[in-house]
Amino acid sequence: MAFFNFKNIQNLEHLYKINLINSCSGFKSANLIATISNKGISNVAVFSSVTHLGSTPPTLGFILRPTTVPRNTYKNIKESGVFTINHIYEDIIEDAHHTSAKYPEEISEFEVTKLEEEFKGNFKAPFVKNSPVQMSMKFIEEIHISSNNVLMIVAQIQELYVKDELLENDGLINLSKANIVTINGLDTYAVPKFKKRLAYQRPK
Repeated sequence: MAFFNFKNIQNLEHLYKINLINSCSGFKSANLIATISNKGISNVAVFSSVTHLGSTPPTLGFILRPTTVPRNTYKNIKESGVFTINHIYEDIIEDAHHTSAKYPEEISEFEVTKLEEEFKGNFKAPFVKNSPVQMSMKFIEEIHISSNNVLMIVAQIQELYVKDELLENDGLINLSKANIVTINGLDTYAVPKFKKRLAYQRPK
């Protein structure tokens, strides 16, 4: 079994290290976060760090790398206070991944991919059309994690759209029915399949 201690990891070749550490935590969520600037320019970018923080109120968080370089998603969220989260599914993997390219803020990733923006109701930020699960989000706070200079963005779900066929009677969203993907590391995509659902566990 391969073994790495802290010193080994620190001394690894850069690309090998980031691949190793980005994949060792396991499969991650695969989402497109869409925003809009004050100039009306849409932005959409792939994120693999969206996580559940609480149900009451319904709260999610995601990690932003250091803002020492331009981060259009962050800038737009701070300007508008809103954004959307859209699940990536199998048919759009390549276009979703391309949104990781660093375009200048005046170019919308919707224009350089086949992804389509969709506006719903009065919500300012666009959704990704045909995404099986879409959420409109309200920015609540940012938490600076000083140990590696990243930000956790905390936001509350304002609206939740789920394709009917994914929604189970007890509220579970069965993601495997829509071929929603997950990310392994930085650039490897997988389509998980439903295996088993287990009951709530109590001490024996």
